[in-house]
Amino acid sequence: MKFSLAVYSAPHSSQSAASALRFAKALLAEGHEIYRVFFYCDGIQIGNNIAAPPQDESNLAREWQALQREYKLDLVICIAAAQRRGVLSQREAERLERPSANLAEGFELAGLGQLTDAVANSERLVTFGS
Repeated sequence: MKFSLAVYSAPHSSQSAASALRFAKALLAEGHEIYRVFFYCDGIQIGNNIAAPPQDESNLAREWQALQREYKLDLVICIAAAQRRGVLSQREAERLERPSANLAEGFELAGLGQLTDAVANSERLVTFGS
């Protein structure tokens, strides 16, 4: 079965982001396909390359990156939500005349159309967080 996931919560504010990662791993282990993972609202913080969780906590960004490399996942961060929260690709940092970029490797910025596309091309959309 082909799934897409939508993650709405920040990694440090609830268990939703961690649950999304565990769910993705379980899907892939069972042979299902993940069409896209879309990070929206505070969920975009997972793609913040300068976030530094304490050593005794999971680093969800690194875990998503490892999953992305292994399975060639499409990890998309909503560009509007990211800009509001200060997560920028190199291209966006230059366009907005900001001093640096901080989008983690393996993630890409795109609009809400990518979420609509994910719904259209998946059999199930599973959301995490509110």
